[in-house]
Amino acid sequence: MLYHLFEYLRTAGYDFPGLGLMQYISFRAICCSVVAILTSLLIGKKIIAWLQKKQIGETIRDLGLEGQMQKKGTPTMGGVIILISILIPILLFGNLTNVNIQLLILTTVWLGGLGFLDDYIKVFKHNKEGLPGKYKIVAQVGLGVLVGLTLYFTYRNSGLSYSQTTIPFVKNNEFDYKWLFPFEGPVARAIQGGLYVVVITFIITACSNGTNLTDGMDGLATGVSAIVGATLGLLAYLSGHAIFSDYLGIMFIPNAGELTVYSTAFVGALLGFLWYNAFPAQVFMGDTGSLALGGIIGVFAILIRKELLLPILCGIFLVESLSVILQRYYFKYTKKKSGTGVRIFRMSPLHHHFQKENPDALMQHPAQIHPENKITVRFWIVSIILAVLTIVTLKIR
Repeated sequence: MLYHLFEYLRTAGYDFPGLGLMQYISFRAICCSVVAILTSLLIGKKIIAWLQKKQIGETIRDLGLEGQMQKKGTPTMGGVIILISILIPILLFGNLTNVNIQLLILTTVWLGGLGFLDDYIKVFKHNKEGLPGKYKIVAQVGLGVLVGLTLYFTYRNSGLSYSQTTIPFVKNNEFDYKWLFPFEGPVARAIQGGLYVVVITFIITACSNGTNLTDGMDGLATGVSAIVGATLGLLAYLSGHAIFSDYLGIMFIPNAGELTVYSTAFVGALLGFLWYNAFPAQVFMGDTGSLALGGIIGVFAILIRKELLLPILCGIFLVESLSVILQRYYFKYTKKKSGTGVRIFRMSPLHHHFQKENPDALMQHPAQIHPENKITVRFWIVSIILAVLTIVTLKIR
């Protein structure tokens, strides 16, 4: 809103020092990050105190993990802190007429509300299962369809195809989803648009659920999401800058630079939340935060046409999700074959595999114990390596 106020004053002929600063993405990005961090720190303390007063604590199921039961009663639903800390600065400094910003705000509110409803059922209705999975999927698919259709109708008559994206490690690395159904005519175009929406929906749903599965240790999902968000912000800035995109040989996306402003609000909110969420956590984000964070990452990558880089950039989320899928289906398969289910990991998602040590091995090698905070930091380090590799792909072809 400050951005639009300053723009109105500038176009109306007013002239005073600093009036033109709002035109610069870099200035607004810095403002967003500072306001997001301060908002998260200031409201975080009050919201945590309110959650404690209302006894909105996490219900812990004993899985035999070290230090697990000490977390019982820790306030949850702290994702509200993240959502507020993202929305306030972006509403102040973002260009709200930009369709990309509109879609990210919609994603934040949509999936944040979905996660809040899930947490509300768990905490206040005392239902550990929360919102049934089918309703979550329907809501995520609904968002995917809405985002896909918006992009379809926004870009179909512009110079930039709605269905173009980037393939890593390939020269002239632009891929068009229309090639999945390479035919002409109204029916063919409708099918092409439908295929695009299906792909978009899958990406958003996968990212949202992947982040949700990763949120199982103090600061884990928060730190990894911040690293991913910072990387996407850099890619958005490069993609939206005509000179940089031409030099790097990547797709130039008009108005994508504005997404940098959102990314700084996103990262700032997470850094402020990490102040309270780092080990030992004073608050958990719950599904209110984790579902929204994953969805934001997925939509952001789609908007800058870098969604095919997500398996690299979001490698932590991908491996965490795969560990759950492999564990579940291999257990069912071996149980059906032999009558006794066999597990690939000691526990899934993967971070619990490292946390739940083999008792026999520990008796022989007690120094190999992996404390929770060490696992979290090592996952952060791996995420940083993946982020660097993602950026390097811009030149490796």
